[in-house]
Amino acid sequence: MYLLKNAWKNVIRSKGRNLLIGLIVLIISVSACISLSIREAAENAKEDGLKNTEITGQIAVDRQSLMEDMNQSGADRSEMKEKMSQMQSLSVSQLKKYAESDAVKNFYYTMTTSLNGNNIDEVSTEETSTDSSTASSQSGPGGNDRKMENQGAFSLIGYSSEDAMTNFVNGTCKITDGSIFTENTSENVCIISDELATYNSLKVGSSMKLESPTDDSATITLKIVGIYHNSSSTSGENGVMNRFNAGADPANQIYTSYKALNSMVKNIDSIMTQTSGTYVFADLDSYETFQKDVKKMGLDDTYTVTSQDVNNYEQSLIPLENLSKFASYFFIIVLIIGAVILAVINIFNIRERKYEIGVLTAIGMKKWKVCTQFVSELFFVTIFSMVIGLGIGSAASVPISNQLLASQIENQQEQ
Repeated sequence: MYLLKNAWKNVIRSKGRNLLIGLIVLIISVSACISLSIREAAENAKEDGLKNTEITGQIAVDRQSLMEDMNQSGADRSEMKEKMSQMQSLSVSQLKKYAESDAVKNFYYTMTTSLNGNNIDEVSTEETSTDSSTASSQSGPGGNDRKMENQGAFSLIGYSSEDAMTNFVNGTCKITDGSIFTENTSENVCIISDELATYNSLKVGSSMKLESPTDDSATITLKIVGIYHNSSSTSGENGVMNRFNAGADPANQIYTSYKALNSMVKNIDSIMTQTSGTYVFADLDSYETFQKDVKKMGLDDTYTVTSQDVNNYEQSLIPLENLSKFASYFFIIVLIIGAVILAVINIFNIRERKYEIGVLTAIGMKKWKVCTQFVSELFFVTIFSMVIGLGIGSAASVPISNQLLASQIENQQEQ
């Protein structure tokens, strides 16, 4: 007890030195609290962000791996181009085969084709837009001509089920007139955007004719059963892409059932289609399990399983990871500098108090008791400063983290 009382008196007596030590400990405590909070938030975000969230994935050609293999085999650019053109997306039957994996929660697919209008015009705000009955050819950035020889002005999309119509499921698109077509219907019916309907004076019950971009004699006729509004469709959306491909504009996208579209185009060679399947997974673990399952089920190495949800999420973590690294480096620097300063202060403190140490040992106090007194003095100052520092750090960690995170996100968006 005597040692503790004497240590406390010495703390009060040497206010200047102990205030300096306390300030250094305070800074270290605040820095540690903020940096560890940021790092913990980053780790929790990585582990829990997609843990209980539905994830969608697709099977697509692994072009990067394919090009790397061809580079290693010494193939030139023309050979690469020919090989890439020969690669085809999986058929519906193949996609359904992999959907049998236990990891898949739901599965749907779409067929997409690009067509021109025979008796309707595409919605366009670009003065350079060409007539929809001809192949578009426009000048791109830098004056280079970009020809969309097989690209039509409209995107006709056939859905296998209502679940596949994700824009309607999440509320981005809503029917404003008429009704949506019956799931799996084989009738030549469709729904169109309100912008396209207004632009061409179309209404529910009207018929429209579309034709192949390469053969105007190859036509299909569709009856409009519904008109929808797309809340994400704006005149500036997709920017340059809309200039060179009107079909990329949400206003020029026409929806029908997969069964109907497949029936309409299966005997028309000049109309090219692309089929894509979407697999829905309950969580990230199921998605990773599916990646292993498809290889066991015979998926060729030229194909890979990808998920835009996972990619987007990983991209969103970049600012947080950058912030975590910054906080870690800052904490290490502060800790090193603080430790060096504390060591120097205590060395000078001990040297200044040689006389006191000599007196204490002369009156019979053992060395370990003298050491305990000095440690107790440092302990009192450290604990007091650490408690205050942790309190300040806990209160400041959220606003500081938010401010730094906002800066990191802004930089990421600019890049």
